Amino acid sequence: MSPDINDLAEALTLDSQAAIGIPIALVGAVMLSIGTQLQHRGVTKVEASRGSSDSGLSMGSTWALVRQPTWLLGTITLGLAIVVQLAALWFAPLIVVQPLGAVALVVTAILNSRLSKTPLDGATIRAILLCVGGVGAFVLVAAFFATVHPVKEQQLATVLIILSAVLAIWGVLFAIFRKRASPLFYILAAGSIYGFVATLAKVIMGRIQTLIASEFQFGPAEWLTIGCLAALIVAAIIGMYFVQSAHANGPPDLVVAGLTVVDPIVAVTIGIVVLGEASNAPWWAMILFLITGAVAVFGVFQLARHHPHMQDSDAIADEIEQRLER
Repeated sequence: MSPDINDLAEALTLDSQAAIGIPIALVGAVMLSIGTQLQHRGVTKVEASRGSSDSGLSMGSTWALVRQPTWLLGTITLGLAIVVQLAALWFAPLIVVQPLGAVALVVTAILNSRLSKTPLDGATIRAILLCVGGVGAFVLVAAFFATVHPVKEQQLATVLIILSAVLAIWGVLFAIFRKRASPLFYILAAGSIYGFVATLAKVIMGRIQTLIASEFQFGPAEWLTIGCLAALIVAAIIGMYFVQSAHANGPPDLVVAGLTVVDPIVAVTIGIVVLGEASNAPWWAMILFLITGAVAVFGVFQLARHHPHMQDSDAIADEIEQRLER
């Protein structure tokens, strides 16, 4: 083989760690779909009993959620999904794991079709194929070329600064538009914030792995790591509030679709630009990232638009709840 072909063959070697992370992330995506539907059902039950609000969840509704069994079951399921996703992030780069969350919307469409006995139409099937094909191709390219680098102090500081700016912007927008905010507003806010939650989790894991490799030689970066952990907790709480407000004002389709589009876009962008996970990818791989990512995003939007979940969300969530409780 020529030197160029040899170089290409050497580059196209699937990292064993990434190969482990991919199926783990797929399991997390399934759990995300189920947990989101259950949470939506719990929120709608609380809002129906207390009266719906166009300005996000009230404090009384928030406390009522904690005592709502369906919402609690969904929250536990989502909590387990987060644990599974963290396990996937331990093994694989951020740009490999996060796009696989789009599988949650595909699972939602197929699951709801089966439970509601509503066949998937041609538009829905085409959207599923676009979504699966785009995400699969993106993750395949990323799995071959993505590289995890040791996380440095400058990268930790950059992520914290960007997150602070994002939280400040959404805080100002929330204060201005709270009385007339749409579900899309809440899910865009939640998706962008959750993208940072995943990124913070990855950089914290990166620092832990670096510490293990250095036999726990602590340095100044560890104070920034502690700051990232605190920021992760704050961002997760704020993001959860926005998600529950989206549930209270819109269908779970929007929640799943928004999180599977906005969250990965934010996380992948940071993974490439700040963490340098695609620094070893050739130029044509970057073009493939753009094309396959655009196909996946288009498929997700088409799936959210066409699949039959809109008419049967309450009955479907009840059916899922009953099956999980057995």
